[in-house]
Amino acid sequence: MGETSAEKLVLLTFYSAQNPECHQQAAILEKIAHEYGEHLLVATLDCDIEQALAGQLAQQIGLQALPTLVMLKDSAPVDMLPGAQTEQQIRDALAKHLPAQHELLLEQAKQALINQDLNNAFNYAKQAYELDPSHTRVKLVLADICIQIHKLEDAQALLASVAENERDAYFTNIQAKCEQALAATDSPEIKALQTKAEKYPNDLEIKVELSNALNSAGRKEEALEMLFNVLKKDLNYADAKPSYLEIIASLPDGDALASKYRRKLYSILY
Repeated sequence: MGETSAEKLVLLTFYSAQNPECHQQAAILEKIAHEYGEHLLVATLDCDIEQALAGQLAQQIGLQALPTLVMLKDSAPVDMLPGAQTEQQIRDALAKHLPAQHELLLEQAKQALINQDLNNAFNYAKQAYELDPSHTRVKLVLADICIQIHKLEDAQALLASVAENERDAYFTNIQAKCEQALAATDSPEIKALQTKAEKYPNDLEIKVELSNALNSAGRKEEALEMLFNVLKKDLNYADAKPSYLEIIASLPDGDALASKYRRKLYSILY
């Protein structure tokens, strides 16, 4: 345990299967341990089985009740919670020794980004931002993810909210990526297709082509609106419906745009 506690906080729980409060607390600990991941290890000492060891440790720390939680860092006790604790009491005690929740979420967002899991990266970073909207690093990671999922207006707003004295090299890098992405949203190809679509308003093929170009440039709402106009005229035109559903599926979970265009499609389907 010495080697492990040097890397993470160990939460040692003195447990007895005969004690109902120990059962209740075990469920709380499992939930919390899952959230803190590699930062926290929950170790259980079964006092019914390991009676001699439990007795020896109880004497050393002055154990008086079951369940009792002892927090160990670098093999030494740093905190003790005697008796049954509520989930909030345990969380409050852990907060003194572990990273804040928004920092954990930020780590998860970065890991998801490394794994190219943009949907989860966005959700973790968004949760971190909701917990601490003034945290510059959270803003920049979220802005970076927003650029990658073509939520460029959100990225611009996040970058604009960063204070002048916080604008480091990472900020400059994200800002450059945002400007590059914005420049790509209005390509000569899109302008040419928009001109053709205005000239031939009943040509559905041009509309589908324009929608594909808009989607590739990250202009998902305009792409969906263009395809919706096609579907209103012909619900089974070419691959308009699969393309429409594909764009919706590419949006992050719970995105308002996805909900809006699902509803619009249902309005013409049923």
